[in-house]
Amino acid sequence: MAPEQGETVITKDVNSAFIGTTLQEQLQGRGIRELVIVGLTTPHCVSTTARMAGNLGYTVYLVSDATAAFQLTAPDGTICDAETVHRVSLITLHVEFAEVVNTASVLRAAGVEVA
Repeated sequence: MAPEQGETVITKDVNSAFIGTTLQEQLQGRGIRELVIVGLTTPHCVSTTARMAGNLGYTVYLVSDATAAFQLTAPDGTICDAETVHRVSLITLHVEFAEVVNTASVLRAAGVEVA
């Protein structure tokens, strides 16, 4: 995925795309109220951005198969595999902060024919 010619690119330095950026102003200026979120990593930047977006009143669609996580180590040293981290992260966001969807449903909603 790459930005198209002339497309706005917002660079972030922390785990939320809203902090220290012009994202909210850009969205408000364009009257955008619905967001589709993709990226890395689900329990960090994706989660923080989705939570803030939800709290700011945006309708958020979080694309489950266009996000991912890495394995994490619990404080007791137990390893939690990447798929479990990803799945639990999606579960904690679904309904309260976002609607978890897949790529095919986003494309269909955009009018793209999906095989």
